[in-house]
Amino acid sequence: MKTPKFLLPVAAAGVLALTLSACGGGGGGTTAGADAEQGLDGRGPITYVQGKDNNNVVRPVIEKWNAAHPNEKVTFKEQTDQADQQHDDLVQNFQAKNANYDVVSVDVVWTAEFAAKGWLQPLKDKMALDTSAMLKPTVDAASYKGTLYAVPKDSDGGMLYYRKDLVPTPPKTWDEMMSMCSIAKENNIGCFAGQYSKYEGLTVNTAEAINSTGGSVLDADGKPNLNTPEAKAGLGNLVTAYANGNIPKEGITFQEEQGRQAFQDGKLLFHRNWPYMYSLATTEGSSKVKDVLGLAALPGIDGPGASTLGGHSVGVSVYSKNKATAVDFLKFITTEETQRFYATQGSLAPVLSALYDDQELVAKLPYLPVLKTSIENAVPRPVTPFYPAVTKAIQENAYAAIKGEKTVDAALSDMQKSIESASAGQ
Repeated sequence: MKTPKFLLPVAAAGVLALTLSACGGGGGGTTAGADAEQGLDGRGPITYVQGKDNNNVVRPVIEKWNAAHPNEKVTFKEQTDQADQQHDDLVQNFQAKNANYDVVSVDVVWTAEFAAKGWLQPLKDKMALDTSAMLKPTVDAASYKGTLYAVPKDSDGGMLYYRKDLVPTPPKTWDEMMSMCSIAKENNIGCFAGQYSKYEGLTVNTAEAINSTGGSVLDADGKPNLNTPEAKAGLGNLVTAYANGNIPKEGITFQEEQGRQAFQDGKLLFHRNWPYMYSLATTEGSSKVKDVLGLAALPGIDGPGASTLGGHSVGVSVYSKNKATAVDFLKFITTEETQRFYATQGSLAPVLSALYDDQELVAKLPYLPVLKTSIENAVPRPVTPFYPAVTKAIQENAYAAIKGEKTVDAALSDMQKSIESASAGQ
């Protein structure tokens, strides 16, 4: 069974962090400057740029728009399905001030970089959009320094998969989940796994651990904030669980798919993964958990933990000549009708809060209520123009700590220094 495009792990989108050693040049400062004042009333044909449309949801939406707007037709520029290549393509065209890249799909971790370089049109004043019906974390992820630079298009969040035949009531806190690991031992299976291999997924899982204990990787000013008791408690939870075997030894090698397969093979009691796993675990013939699969929010200190927010937003290039049309197209993408189509046809998690309580949608996508809790408690990955360097620092030091090669204190201190150095050197 081929996984739909949205259902591919969002962490895979972060592969760019290891392949991009710099954020790219061009642009200027944290404002778009004169380019942002041009084309505000422009109407006419525009181009929409997005990664590969594996689920065929983009083309039908554009066809519907074009039928209603014959003088403002949208052309779809389809990129590859590789996130790092999508990012590079956008950077190159922004640097070239390509006016034909009017509307672009932006991974949530790219917003700050593109906004800081002055490449995205600030969506305020006559370019403003109403985001009041959207889940707040998705709007926050599309904003930079208090200004909206893109409109949320689809979302994602981590969830806890568990064996409801062995655990009738899911754990609400991390400590409660760890106490249930005795059940896993009694059944000769692993207790808990996430994504702890040294790649973008480890940044996601580390950020979730730190955020869920009340800490943060970066403070409100975008500066590293890792030498805190809260951050120590978060990373310490992972380190302790790996050391005592609650996270099985092979868990240090798991990306999304390895963990999913282990859970589906009946080898795990609990597993942190994205919504994409639900359809596979419940429909694949080889799945041993299809009839005993439970879903819950990630556990925190005293309730739901802080999932890492995934998904994509859509922004307008400051170099577009037809920004009035571009903003109208953004509004069209976020209508309830379009969002419902994305959800039912492409398994894209909606950004409109009300759709998570829509019984027709919930019947088709049973994980939506849990996913809503996940997204409502979600925190974006560190919002910074220097994201590639930040994620590398998190991965290297968290991995060393979990393996026992560094103490938690040393890992967090080194993480702090690396992030400070990266931002100072840009």
